[in-house]
Amino acid sequence: MTLSLIFKKDHLVFGCGNPLLGDDGFGPAVIEYMQHHCRVPENAALIDAGTSIRDILFDILLSSKKPKQIIIVDAADQPHRRTGDIFEIDVDQISPAKINDFSLHQFPTTNMLKELQEGTRIDVRVLVVQTGAVPDEVRPGLSKPVEAAIPDMSQRILTLIKEDRDD
Repeated sequence: MTLSLIFKKDHLVFGCGNPLLGDDGFGPAVIEYMQHHCRVPENAALIDAGTSIRDILFDILLSSKKPKQIIIVDAADQPHRRTGDIFEIDVDQISPAKINDFSLHQFPTTNMLKELQEGTRIDVRVLVVQTGAVPDEVRPGLSKPVEAAIPDMSQRILTLIKEDRDD
């Protein structure tokens, strides 16, 4: 799948993260799962963005052709959540004091997401999984609870795409 799809599809799903750093690889794992196990609408693109989401969002900001919806899938570490919990982050609710709780590779990305949300008609969603331990050194592979969250996250993404299409 080529990145040129960001200029051709109405619904863009970006899996963010580094699969070499444990649970941080959740986003790319969701994209891979959906490519092999889900019926994705033709007007949607699944893109493994790795750690380069900032560059992609910048391209979207500059483009005259914008998607209807952007769904970012990533990993987060928030207190009082269990490893493997999936939840949505409201871009407007992320305070500068909480930036370190979310990766989004890395947080100049938050400013671009806010600009896309406020300055365009794009429906911007950020879906995350609560991580276990993200290693300080290379250690590929998701923890069992995070891996078990992949099918649920995939279904949630498909539901968001369908809801947007039904409006």
